[in-house]
Amino acid sequence: MTIIVTGGAGFIGSNFIFYMLGKYSNYRVICLDRLTYAGNLSTLKQVMDHPNFRFVKADICDRDAVYQLFEQEHPDIVVNFAAESHVDRSIDQPDIFLHTNIIGTATLMDACRRYGIRRYHQVSTDEVYGDLPLDRPDLLFTEETPIRTSSPYSSSKASADLLTLAYHRTYDLPVTISRCSNNYGPYQFPEKLIPLMIVNALNDKPLPVYGKGLNVRDWLYVEDHCRAIDLILHKGHVGDIYNIGGHNEMRNIDIVKLICKHLGKSESLITYVADRKGHDMRYAIDPTKIFNELGWFPETTFADGIKKTIQWYLDNRAWWEDIISGEYQEYYAKIYGNR
Repeated sequence: MTIIVTGGAGFIGSNFIFYMLGKYSNYRVICLDRLTYAGNLSTLKQVMDHPNFRFVKADICDRDAVYQLFEQEHPDIVVNFAAESHVDRSIDQPDIFLHTNIIGTATLMDACRRYGIRRYHQVSTDEVYGDLPLDRPDLLFTEETPIRTSSPYSSSKASADLLTLAYHRTYDLPVTISRCSNNYGPYQFPEKLIPLMIVNALNDKPLPVYGKGLNVRDWLYVEDHCRAIDLILHKGHVGDIYNIGGHNEMRNIDIVKLICKHLGKSESLITYVADRKGHDMRYAIDPTKIFNELGWFPETTFADGIKKTIQWYLDNRAWWEDIISGEYQEYYAKIYGNR
């Protein structure tokens, strides 16, 4: 079996590659990544010499490069993690998100049509559903929840989802889609909440929290997400959408305080900044379908997962210290400097 993993030098994509190479000794995994700011080749260091792994630097929007790779490898499965994914960046530069997340998805599926494929899997997000009120804990996102996006990022991902379903109906392309809640774990780029707070706390820098930090997210350890996608690829129904969630809702401010406690840092580092435009209040996934159909459930508790995540950032300072220098520091100052 040959699998192309796009965006595999990023956070979830790299963890998925490690998971698949560790589980399937007879699978060949090709990582296709443009190596943007969030794609770090050093993340893949542990598998670069693996006999069943190949890295290819290319843009999923580059039709010639994508077709050439399909011609060479004739993949059985394509898993598309490649996406511009940070909401703040999408507010600042929406055109980049529309191009990568929509045109790139179409390019991949056109290649799948031309060269044949057993499965095309689109990795999406719970953000396509919009948000839920804080005072209605009984409400959860199901696969039937209407799309109601709030940002250019989530709109671009919802567009890619609709395009994926259209290719299934129009061209009979064998597709599946997964929509997951917030992930955390090793190798997450330090602009996201948990790694940002860990890194800043370790450096005794301010911990910027939007608004009052009351926004609620459903958190899932990244390896549990990888297991879910593996199950969908091998047992999921073609044409279906699967929600993946951890049943672990937490307020942003509570996560920040928990990180401070684990690291022995004072909560005085917490700095409240002006809220994000169109900031969603609450995400909450109902994973009943994937549990009933595929038997998936999250195995890592948040208490265990956050400890493992913090320890990973303590043990891998060189990885994130290289990242937070240069361009990222300029972006960080732009996003949080005047709030």
